[in-house]
Amino acid sequence: MKVLVFAGSTRIASYNRKLAREVAGMARLKGAEVTHLELGDYDVPMYNADLEAKGTPADVMKLKQVFYEHPAWIICTPEYNASYPALVKNTLDWLSSPVKGDPVWSDDFRFSRGKVVGVLSASPGALGGLRSQSHLIPLLLNLHCWVAPQTYALGRAGSAFDDQGHLLEEAAKQRAQSVVEQVLWAAERLHAR
Repeated sequence: MKVLVFAGSTRIASYNRKLAREVAGMARLKGAEVTHLELGDYDVPMYNADLEAKGTPADVMKLKQVFYEHPAWIICTPEYNASYPALVKNTLDWLSSPVKGDPVWSDDFRFSRGKVVGVLSASPGALGGLRSQSHLIPLLLNLHCWVAPQTYALGRAGSAFDDQGHLLEEAAKQRAQSVVEQVLWAAERLHAR
């Protein structure tokens, strides 16, 4: 199973980037073919229809293809002002925007339709970014994704990782692992050949 893992943050010491690395490793141990994507590696401007009218940026086209090729995604999202960050929204807005006149990408949901998505979050606060998940999940459903009911919000993330970026507590590892397992289980059934 091909799984795309990414965090909704570009900050070097991001808790969600650490969490994404952890779940990517967990998915690999379960036999998945994992692509661990760093959104900061792509030049994606703020969405603007006037800019888009001049041509969809090359990195957006690359991302459309990467997301399309993976039947399963795992997203680790920060919480900014009780919601998910602009980086996540902007990326999904660009990816869901149809490319006019393109025979392949004129379908706005081609990149997302039927994808099985696991949602995790990490935050220094006690709720662990839970409110960001409550806003992100409806967006994913609107993009025609299957969202795994098992989610995980890692609270007190500032003390949750060791110096190598690994989760310290066994309970946290098990909760993150449960999301990975559910995503793989569902994706294998929905995308069986």
